[in-house]
Amino acid sequence: MAITPPSERIWWRQPIAKIELIWIVVAFLWGLTMFFMMIYWHGAGEQNLSNEAYKIKPQRFAEHAQKMIDEYQVGEEAGFPVVHPPPGSDVYLIARLWQWWPILELEKDQSYRLHMSSMDWQHGFSLQPININVQVHPGYDMVVTVKPDKAGEFGVVCNEFCGIGHHTMVGKIYVVE
Repeated sequence: MAITPPSERIWWRQPIAKIELIWIVVAFLWGLTMFFMMIYWHGAGEQNLSNEAYKIKPQRFAEHAQKMIDEYQVGEEAGFPVVHPPPGSDVYLIARLWQWWPILELEKDQSYRLHMSSMDWQHGFSLQPININVQVHPGYDMVVTVKPDKAGEFGVVCNEFCGIGHHTMVGKIYVVE
């Protein structure tokens, strides 16, 4: 029971006040504007990654990664292989408790297809300081085309809580001239 019930029991048949109608129109037009801006910024704003995802068995993905390492390993750092694949190639990065494997060495201004998959739990790929974020799921090959435009050392961190060692899950990508 309302404190001040409407004078008419069928309130929805009452005419809408002009000020309410203005606010409804403004809210509707603002909603349409925001919807179309999302579409526009996806292409023009270059804010969203164009990525692909494929189902794959973790063992099969690990085989692809190991083949790449065997073919393009150029060194080792803290027990991790450092891999320098040729430009335009498929590059594989494995997420597993609690590491990113291997360390990648990419060339500046060259394109690569970066494949990522998890061997165990869901992880989050966050490339810093560029702020690229991708969720990495077990059983899926997440593919992102990357073209590094700055040389340097970039950190890869897991931004999806994956257990007690989550805070230690860091990796590296080197971009060379």
